[in-house]
Amino acid sequence: MAIFWGGTFIAGRTLAQQIGPFSAAFLRFVVASACLLMIAWGRRRQLQPPRPKHILPLVLLGLTGVFSYNYFFFKGLQLIEAGRAAIIIATNPVFIALFAAIIFKERMTALRVSGICLSVLGAMVVITRGEPAVIFSGGLGWGELFIFCCVASWVTYSLLGKAVLADLSPLTAVTCSSVIGALLLLFPAVAEGLLEGWPYSITVWGSVSYLGIFGTVVGFVWFYQGIQRIGPTKAGLFINFVPVSAVLLAFLILGEPITGSLMVGVVLVSCGVYLTNRP
Repeated sequence: MAIFWGGTFIAGRTLAQQIGPFSAAFLRFVVASACLLMIAWGRRRQLQPPRPKHILPLVLLGLTGVFSYNYFFFKGLQLIEAGRAAIIIATNPVFIALFAAIIFKERMTALRVSGICLSVLGAMVVITRGEPAVIFSGGLGWGELFIFCCVASWVTYSLLGKAVLADLSPLTAVTCSSVIGALLLLFPAVAEGLLEGWPYSITVWGSVSYLGIFGTVVGFVWFYQGIQRIGPTKAGLFINFVPVSAVLLAFLILGEPITGSLMVGVVLVSCGVYLTNRP
């Protein structure tokens, strides 16, 4: 899962340079929804269909994990490097652990608090490129802010998922939220110029296919299976491997530089996530 998600930053960065964020997100989830619906149809006898009480939670999942997350994801990747975005998003499990403690009363130990502080410090090193004074001088970029909005969206999606998965299977929850999110993205994508760029290049469709199949169908379902079995905090631990793979892939494929502040951020965030989720 983590390796697949590491690759989404490379595909997302490539895609974000060619089409708008709403269009990129819509195409991603059209591909993902088509695949998920086929899988769900093949397993229809094993799945429990959603009931009326699930409609609002599923719409909220579509709004957070699909609509808002992906808009901010592609918008941010238009402005900053894939590796830098991956390190910021690596703070996801830390904030999941923090809010799981607040909302679900999960235990928050001194070790976890230390991990949260360490991860936030690592993210700040990456965001400011090793110059924390940038925050106070107003030099923080829009790209970093957009990616931080991704974090907020994913944390909300993960915590909502814990409640939804009490009644629904991971495949049902992901399929429904994916379809709802794609429908919500349709009109903004058309207004943005979705149809004007048609037909798209092979590069665009290759990126869309990777994001839809591996980044969404495989990644989202496996992640929700993890939440269902071990809870959101422990499942979030595996996001720890995403920034490492993303930075390496960005260096190998996109030729992005590996700077000192980036490596320090990788170490701090990784150590912080480990401490936050350590048994």
